[in-house]
Amino acid sequence: MSVVGKYAEFAVSCRTKDHSKDVFHHAKRALIDWFACTLPGGLEEPAVLMTRALDEDIGRGKSTLLPRGEPATTRTAALINGTASHIIEFDDIYRDGLFHPGAPIISAALAVAEMTNSSGVDLLRAVIAGYEVANSIAEAVNPHHYEWWHTTATVGFFGASASAAVLMGLDSEKTSHALATAGTMAAGLQQAFRADAMSKPIHSGRAAEGGVLSALLAQNGVTGAFDILEGERGFGNAMSANVDWTESVDMLENNRSITRITQKNHAACGHVHAIIDALNHIRNTNEINSTKIKKIKIGSYQKTYEICHNPNPKTPYEAKFSAEYCAAMAIIKGRALRSDDFLKENLQAPLVRNLMDIVDLKVDEGCQNAFPKVRSAKIELVTLDDEVFAHFAPTRKGDPDNPLSDSELSSKYTDLVEPVAGKPAGQALLSALWSAENVKSVKDLDLENLSR
Repeated sequence: MSVVGKYAEFAVSCRTKDHSKDVFHHAKRALIDWFACTLPGGLEEPAVLMTRALDEDIGRGKSTLLPRGEPATTRTAALINGTASHIIEFDDIYRDGLFHPGAPIISAALAVAEMTNSSGVDLLRAVIAGYEVANSIAEAVNPHHYEWWHTTATVGFFGASASAAVLMGLDSEKTSHALATAGTMAAGLQQAFRADAMSKPIHSGRAAEGGVLSALLAQNGVTGAFDILEGERGFGNAMSANVDWTESVDMLENNRSITRITQKNHAACGHVHAIIDALNHIRNTNEINSTKIKKIKIGSYQKTYEICHNPNPKTPYEAKFSAEYCAAMAIIKGRALRSDDFLKENLQAPLVRNLMDIVDLKVDEGCQNAFPKVRSAKIELVTLDDEVFAHFAPTRKGDPDNPLSDSELSSKYTDLVEPVAGKPAGQALLSALWSAENVKSVKDLDLENLSR
């Protein structure tokens, strides 16, 4: 049997599998985190611009654009919501796979769940299937894949396709065709987020849309190349190296990666989170005067330096990918960084600029050797009086070994959703999501009324 065939069998089994309460609970956490990111993201560019560009697909269809509440075709809802969910850089991470699963997978799953009038438990099962399939592939092809490709864009196609196929009721053969078609469409280059461009969040939107499209095509008889993953010129050989597909598939039954998802604690690129955490610790356990610091020495892993070494960010988007800016704001704020900490007016504040100028970011051998299984940072802060404060963050707040509690996740949701939807609608949705297994139809989530 082909590799996509084995993934397809697993995905189909998720429709009836006796998942543990813990697995279902983590699927609900994933949904809550997705809504927390998508509602504010839907008010930002490029999501707003996309609604203008795709106007002919809006105002009709069975799915919903968030937070606007307008109906849209299923593919367009997946595309725009999938983009919105990745815009504010607050969406979840599968650390071992260098992957943001929620943005492509849940965006596709929710759009299809609305189209099929599925229940809350059906949606949860589809999310579990999408996460497990995609996380397995992401872990198999990385870290080599991440040198050039944006895993969320590429592997996201497979997860979105699996979740859509589950909700459409496709059998194993048609799900195999859906995954195979998704595999040949999968794309997304890292260059897109090495610049101040809107392309990065569109990656997750296209993956969500592509997953829906591949499932719809398979449902109607379109076939795909079953050896798209392991074939000589397939995904693994073209976009990675020395992939062990046997091990990857074998992990499916026992891995349950959805229970090891990172929910972000800061509204910035995940590669700077350990830096923020370490500086928050130094700032909050010592008497630090932010105007009397001589040097902030930071050691982290190579990808932090490659992607987030930007001592002169010019836009809020660039600031989210600037270790220097995030370090400065951590010293100033001493708490989790939220979207308001990346407003344009902050970028030119004299204190922020002064602190950015004294940040020295380097690659630390120990941090690099632990990557990607561990995301760590070492900090040494030197004051004008030559007093030295040091701290090592061995992981990030929000990672599986230091997770956000349910209460902390709810607080994150409230912080992000209530300014958009208002307290009554926001809290009603949160309550429904925490008991999603009891939701008879996703239509009962009242998604058309989440914008004030």
